[in-house]
Amino acid sequence: MSQGKKVAFYTLGCKLNFSETSTIGRSFKEMGFETVKTTEKADIYVINTCSVTDQADKKCRQAIKKIIKTNPIAFVVVIGCYAQLKPKEISEIPGVDLVLGTNEKFNIHKYIDHLEKKGIGEMHPCEVESVKDFQASYSMGDRTRCFLKIQDGCNYFCTYCTIPFARGGSRNMSIADTVNEAEKVAAQGAKEIILTGVNIGDFGQSTNENFFDLIKALEKVDGIERFRISSIEPNLLSNEIIEFVAQSSKFVNHFHIPLQAGSNHVLKLMKRRYNRELFAQRIAKIKKLTPDAFIGVDVIAGSRGERDEDFLDAYNFINELPISQLHVFPYSERQGTKALEIKEVVSHEDKKKRAKMFQILSEKKLRTFYQSFLGTNAKVLFEDHNNSGIMYGFTENYIKVEIEYNPNLSNRIAEVSLLEINDNGNVKVKLIDEKSFKFKLA
Repeated sequence: MSQGKKVAFYTLGCKLNFSETSTIGRSFKEMGFETVKTTEKADIYVINTCSVTDQADKKCRQAIKKIIKTNPIAFVVVIGCYAQLKPKEISEIPGVDLVLGTNEKFNIHKYIDHLEKKGIGEMHPCEVESVKDFQASYSMGDRTRCFLKIQDGCNYFCTYCTIPFARGGSRNMSIADTVNEAEKVAAQGAKEIILTGVNIGDFGQSTNENFFDLIKALEKVDGIERFRISSIEPNLLSNEIIEFVAQSSKFVNHFHIPLQAGSNHVLKLMKRRYNRELFAQRIAKIKKLTPDAFIGVDVIAGSRGERDEDFLDAYNFINELPISQLHVFPYSERQGTKALEIKEVVSHEDKKKRAKMFQILSEKKLRTFYQSFLGTNAKVLFEDHNNSGIMYGFTENYIKVEIEYNPNLSNRIAEVSLLEINDNGNVKVKLIDEKSFKFKLA
């Protein structure tokens, strides 16, 4: 069935989705499929969806319809969070052939013994409470940086969030198996691994282990130059983790910590497991030990129950924090969440206004952070891209830089001088000395 067939993948949402799409893509390759871009004609399209907001659902529908319009005779499979939460809605989109839930997406080969178009989309969702297995995944991209899935699911049930309903409870591989996956990635030439998941600080729930022991084990993996910790809950970001990163030779000084609300009143309504005082303590600890650390923060604007005084209180609190960037999300109503029981609703106009204020604040903070490093030297891992004569890379503390394309820099760490911020917001750099490369050949 797969002989001479082509498959294309389209991924929406988080880096976790990208790591899972890559793993599913490798299984198609093993079946004999050739992978092509979504803009090319394929026999089967696999669309991995997100459902974190109503806007995410809308983007998924648009992507599905666009792909079907491009190639109406292709076999179309939809997987991911949106597929688990709203399978019937997706199956009724003309041209969709197969909708697979959380448990079934990694067994996609069982459902495609033929590629004949169906009259209506076939659905295979699952009871999310029954999802216990952990599927190892990683995405290699251009082989420079890898997103390694170390954890899946969540036990927290925050009032605004549908992820536990889409992905099930918290689960993971053992530390030994996770280290083995990292070693596989290293063998393929990656220089940097970003640890990703739904709630990575909760690692160990299904194996009686913990995240701190995991990162200590990963530190010993040969061949990987850098590790980054992706989003980690403030209540799970312990002092010992911060102290370990501060002295580590491989875990870089980059943190991403979801705050979601800078008001204790709103945090309580969200059923978050910390208050803003604890969050501020975590930021202060990081900055004390690693003053040059990049700190990204998630914040939701206009959630139910957020009064004018709550927003202003939150804005002032965040403004005073020594953070580097905000990831701003206007609150989105999600079916089945407890937040819908909160009576006070923020108007669409106020939601947009508050989100815009946070976005402007974020731009100011990011520029200030970048400017504080101009004129200094840094080690940059350059990616294997040639974008109109320009190549990009990241410093250890996540400053995005650009330089004139040089094939000798691809997939390598080099020392550079940070010169100036370009109009596009990246930092222009100059190579200090080509002989000073510190790298391992890909």
